[in-house]
Amino acid sequence: MEQPLTLKFFKEKFVWRDVADAARTTIRMEEGDKEPSSAWKRRILLSEHSPIRQMTFRWKWLDLKYWVSVHFVRHKIGIEHFVSTQRTDRTGVNRDETPQSSPVNHECFANAQSLIFISRKRLCRQASAETTAAWKMVLAEVKKREPELYSVCVPECVYRGFCPEFKTCGYAGTKAFQKALDAYRKGSEE
Repeated sequence: MEQPLTLKFFKEKFVWRDVADAARTTIRMEEGDKEPSSAWKRRILLSEHSPIRQMTFRWKWLDLKYWVSVHFVRHKIGIEHFVSTQRTDRTGVNRDETPQSSPVNHECFANAQSLIFISRKRLCRQASAETTAAWKMVLAEVKKREPELYSVCVPECVYRGFCPEFKTCGYAGTKAFQKALDAYRKGSEE
């Protein structure tokens, strides 16, 4: 019987004032003493300026299918992966006989820039449903803690305003796509 996929923990390690102060440093301003507004947070996230890389997150999937884990391991900029081994000498199970659907534990440590990028690829309707579901578990936790970050974690078509895939799913031509695109762009006008 297959184990259900779970997200064991989710932690964030940053302070928004540090992000704002890093942004001030880049434009030769003194450190501030007030908390950034929600509109400012969304603008810096939309612009993807370097201070957002101070925003770090950690999570762990339990019983993630190995082949889904491989999809996430392909993301390498701004993220570290720690995946449970399938080595025969460590598990006592012949790795050559282990199916790709075997469960692994997959822990990640990533910055906000990486979460935005991963969302562009893993929320695409061309991504596998299992990979998208695992990623949505992470985004559900992001939404609880950092709604501004969640609001900029969109599929590639919304990010670009068109579908760049070789074989489009057709979503980019729908009213739902236009609504998502308008919501995404709204933050850049605030």
